[in-house]
Amino acid sequence: MPQTLISNSKSVTLPWWVSAIVLLAALLLTAGAIIALVHPAMLVSPGAAITPATRVYADYLFSRNLALAIALAALLLVRARTPLRTMIALAALIQLLDGIMDVVEARWAIVPGVLLLAAIFLAAALRLRRE
Repeated sequence: MPQTLISNSKSVTLPWWVSAIVLLAALLLTAGAIIALVHPAMLVSPGAAITPATRVYADYLFSRNLALAIALAALLLVRARTPLRTMIALAALIQLLDGIMDVVEARWAIVPGVLLLAAIFLAAALRLRRE
């Protein structure tokens, strides 16, 4: 029998903590999207100018984050284990790369939080892989 990419079967169960992590990821991505759209100055150092170029990148961040949040929420809703695992792994990779950039730019205060999120998202992805 062919395996479908997305399963909407109610018999597919996800561990509660994995669902909570996916929701956390979706909420954080949505918050980042809203901040990028409404108040991009929160994304830069205090006193940094928000130029038209900065605004373009903030708009792209809005689009990227909102698309990922919607995908995570939709895949969680239909309990699509394999694509959900892939999307949460992507969120982990994004956090890891953000953490690397924070180290390069010496934003030491946020490095531990960003790397912790990467580890939590990766743990959820690995848990989905085991089942």
